[in-house]
Amino acid sequence: MTVVKTPEPVGVFSLSSLPSPLTIGSGKTLLIHIAKGARGGQLTHKAVFLDRDGVLTRERPDYVKTPEELEILPGIGPPLQYLRKHGFRLVVVTNQSVVGRGLATHDEMVRIHEKLQSELMRMGCMVDAIYYCPHLPGEGCSCRKPKPGLILRAARDLWIDVAGSWMIGDKEIDLEAAKRAGCRGIRVQTNVGDLQNAVSSIIQSGEKG
Repeated sequence: MTVVKTPEPVGVFSLSSLPSPLTIGSGKTLLIHIAKGARGGQLTHKAVFLDRDGVLTRERPDYVKTPEELEILPGIGPPLQYLRKHGFRLVVVTNQSVVGRGLATHDEMVRIHEKLQSELMRMGCMVDAIYYCPHLPGEGCSCRKPKPGLILRAARDLWIDVAGSWMIGDKEIDLEAAKRAGCRGIRVQTNVGDLQNAVSSIIQSGEKG
């Protein structure tokens, strides 16, 4: 398992400078991009875990293989800013079998996520980390959703209270991963970009609690 830290400001990732990958469990490798300053603290942070394709960016039937193919969905900026305002960390957790299929490399994923972070910053927000599983569905890794590995690793890395956190996704596997990890989940429509209702439900739930 490899952790990729970003220099200031955020969103500049370099796999070439990484130490040798660490392996756990089945020996599969999970790639992580963590924004500077996101680590540390006490186990008191609440977070919203976000799927990428279909939720933040447009899902393509032929997969997102290059930064040029990454399209940010309109309207996602204000809801993400609102979550930030209410103290939530934002963490992307995404299955990216495009790597395992040989259609994109890890270096290309770095550039794709550089663009994602850059576009989010232009909207006045950012994510604390991006975790992706590069494996094929049949490889038996612990990080591919609906397994909870991505969420649980992020919780350990970023001092997140999973029970006080949420997952926003557009597929049942996102909700199942949230359930297995111990957090709550909300499903949104694929490629719509309307996160406002989901975010309002999360905020209102916290206020009632």
